Amino acid sequence: MVVCGDDGLAHRLAAELRGVYGEQVTLVVPPSGRQVRQPVVGRARAASAALLDRVVNATVNRGGGNGGTGGGPDGAPDEREVEAAEPTESVLADVGVDRAAALALVYDDDETNIRAALTARRLNPRLRLVLRLYNRRLGRHIEELLDQAAELALGVEEDERPGWIDDNSTTVLSDADTAAPALVAPALVGTSKVVDADGLLLRAVERRPPAAGEVADPGLCTLALLSATSNDPAGAEGSEDSGDQGPQLLPDAEAVAAATGRGTVVLEQVSYSGPPLPPVRARVPPIASLFSRRLRWSLAGLVAATVALAVTLTLVTEDDPLHATYVTLLDLFAINEPAHNDSMGRQILQLLSGLVGLLLLPVLLAAVLEALGLFRSASSLRKPPRGLSGHVVLLGLGKIGTRVLTRLRELHIPVVCVESDPDARGMSTAMRLRVPVVLGDVTQEGVLEAAKIHRADALLALTSVDTTNLEATLYARSVRPDLRTVLRLYDDDFAKAVYRTLRAAHPDALTRSRSVSHLAAPAFAGAMMGRQILGAIPVERRVLLFAAIEVGGHPQLEGKTVGEAFRAGAWRVLALDTAASEPPAGAGTPAVAGAPAGPGQPPTGAAARDSGLVWDLPDTYVLRREDRVVLAATRRGLAELLGRRGRERRRV
Repeated sequence: MVVCGDDGLAHRLAAELRGVYGEQVTLVVPPSGRQVRQPVVGRARAASAALLDRVVNATVNRGGGNGGTGGGPDGAPDEREVEAAEPTESVLADVGVDRAAALALVYDDDETNIRAALTARRLNPRLRLVLRLYNRRLGRHIEELLDQAAELALGVEEDERPGWIDDNSTTVLSDADTAAPALVAPALVGTSKVVDADGLLLRAVERRPPAAGEVADPGLCTLALLSATSNDPAGAEGSEDSGDQGPQLLPDAEAVAAATGRGTVVLEQVSYSGPPLPPVRARVPPIASLFSRRLRWSLAGLVAATVALAVTLTLVTEDDPLHATYVTLLDLFAINEPAHNDSMGRQILQLLSGLVGLLLLPVLLAAVLEALGLFRSASSLRKPPRGLSGHVVLLGLGKIGTRVLTRLRELHIPVVCVESDPDARGMSTAMRLRVPVVLGDVTQEGVLEAAKIHRADALLALTSVDTTNLEATLYARSVRPDLRTVLRLYDDDFAKAVYRTLRAAHPDALTRSRSVSHLAAPAFAGAMMGRQILGAIPVERRVLLFAAIEVGGHPQLEGKTVGEAFRAGAWRVLALDTAASEPPAGAGTPAVAGAPAGPGQPPTGAAARDSGLVWDLPDTYVLRREDRVVLAATRRGLAELLGRRGRERRRV
């Protein structure tokens, strides 16, 4: 497998493929990439760190490597690192893309990934492509284009698509979309975690440890047991090396029953979500909102004075009311003849009308300025309103911050953004969503105060600089010790040390550390293995994956009941897609709604949603070869379920 990228995601993805799936990986990075400290994965920490921390200055020929056999440290597959400024055609040919099983293009620039993907598809039409694109609409079109290019290059008709084309199709992912739900969740009350992909909504809730002697409510099913601590578990190590005191993913019923005093992550809902909220567009404000209250009272006073003058003129001159009003307006705008030869009363009324006209000019000017100012502010940055409280302060409007901002507004959560760059990617999104923005360096005094941090409910520090995020969090905690905080930190060891200190200093405050590459790498790795990864849910410092797979070809699932297919700590079947699973010929209707009548028949009735997704599968339901299921799996569990099968297929 070949991984090309220019940031931490590329290194973490390569380590994931090598350490978890046991794949041979060639990593292509720019020359500056060797200065980045490489992340490591789980139990492959020692071997991966020794290999990835080495500065490689080698020229790789097309015959290099060990042909997929274990040649690395401790018998692990080889990983080769190649330095190249850009993934040109010659570079892709040198690293063996024409013979590779999969290629991941995870550069930060969308155009670079698209250009390399078009070149790679031409070199190897059978290549499985995984692209990192921020532009979701463009990503859908590119995915279709590259798949069509593969079919045309191989001369495959649309109605004769073999199974390998679907398995080796192009997959477009966004690290920002993958990480955004996990970054948003800790800022919400109840720490709800949501995975939303292609209309499939998976919602899990993190529940606090129950009282002594009580057992946590399992919900629909228990996805994980949190670390054995009554305080915030995010401060603990919470990784795969934590042992029995660390988090346990996909525990069985006995482990859940025995886990008194431990928090849990339970599944509350599995369903198809509706369409996303329409984008909020700037609307033309109503006429009443164009003018301030004082200006409206001033206009009303002038109108009343004009009416009073017209009525008085009618009484003094015994003129027709309509004509008297006309004469009053002429006097008001100073375009009437002077009343030299008229009565004293008429002359006084003309002078008063002129005085009212003089007062009208500044009022009209103020009305014009206020209206123009309101329309101008509709397309400019808003300031946090007075009295704002209970909001979320979001630091950074880059790729990640913009996606998180959109998700928060979809959930109707008030947000105040802080950004130092007026030309940042998310500034236009903030203006479109009418979100207040404070421009300034968050490390400078007064910036967080302008964002009303003392009245906020949560702080999301999502800038690309670890020290900036840490400094902002420490300052916010000094202002508000119980503030919920989420930090984006790259280095795991640094994050552990920081959070142990923060938990000790603020034991009652909720703190979470999130690494975007740590959240996104499992999804990209699963896509390279040819499977649809719906999303990932962080459980402390571990990740739980949700995948949609076909039962056929997996002996661990095919022909077994749901209960028998469940493997604690590895995978668990959550739902059945009945739209892709047709009952066998001759199958009757179940006698009881929601319970299968036979081993080859999916549940119907109340258990089957209109969308075709069945989430409350009984443990006695037998999984058929043609079934398509949604399952939760650990990284190593998914590798065990899919990895070996993929390698055997490639050998064939």
